[in-house]
Amino acid sequence: MIKNALFLLCILFLFSCVENKQPEDQIMEAPETKTVRIIDWQGHRGCRGLIPENTLIAFTNALDFPEVTTLEMDVVISADSQVVVSHEPWMSGKICTDPEGNPVSEETEQEHNLYKMNYSEIRKYDCGRRPHPDFPNQQKIPAIKPTLSDIFLKIGQYCQTKNRELPQFNIELKSRPSWDNVYTPAPEAFVALVLKEIQNFGRPDKIIIQSFDPRILREVKKQAPELRIAWLTESPNIGKELKELGLKPDIYSPYHIILNEDLVVALHKKDIQVIPWTVNEPNRMQELIDMGVDGIITDYPNRINPKR
Repeated sequence: MIKNALFLLCILFLFSCVENKQPEDQIMEAPETKTVRIIDWQGHRGCRGLIPENTLIAFTNALDFPEVTTLEMDVVISADSQVVVSHEPWMSGKICTDPEGNPVSEETEQEHNLYKMNYSEIRKYDCGRRPHPDFPNQQKIPAIKPTLSDIFLKIGQYCQTKNRELPQFNIELKSRPSWDNVYTPAPEAFVALVLKEIQNFGRPDKIIIQSFDPRILREVKKQAPELRIAWLTESPNIGKELKELGLKPDIYSPYHIILNEDLVVALHKKDIQVIPWTVNEPNRMQELIDMGVDGIITDYPNRINPKR
């Protein structure tokens, strides 16, 4: 009787072991999760390599590339206080033609001072028909310098028509101490005029203000602390620059040549994004992505590296 009971117990034990053992091919491992970084691709002055810079058509063409998430542009101020989209506070001798059809020369370009001209005068100049010496494949298209409000309106309409999400607008205020009240307003007035247009636009969440001039960025944070700011630089001395700025920018935008992985890591430790300019070669784009940058500013949205 005892022997039969022991035998029965042994059988039950062996059965439970076999039942609880899971075949190797039934063991499920947790799926490996891969984090995909989103790169903020910014169309520099729209898409300067393809279409005349800082023009309405350049910005809409940049958005024809689905990877582009931000439009980068420059603004100055006219005599009648209009916020004008232009890289220089004068008519460039490289690309502009006066109302009589004469090319503006580089020797006399600063005489065509936008800060001394009403916008009605500015719009009589063409800045799209002349061949660009640095961008031989750029299309030749008649184009005027638009206002910032023109850009906001046009891009809003474009995105609605194309069922595309509204991009970000990375707006550089062109400012230098030597230009104050000569080519541009002093920072307080300059920032106030731009902020008025942003307020009318009604989407501050889509705005980044960038500048090489630390006075502009300090003034932005004073007048509109909710806006993101980007510190443009050609120097890699972070400590000196941040001390000069006197506050932490949301974005650090260096000339891409000076950027390396150690710099990216150091900035990320300070919770500062890194978006270099102006990157036009796909191989360099990939190198920067591998370094861990958060975005890239380029003249050529058509060259965006597919390996990202």
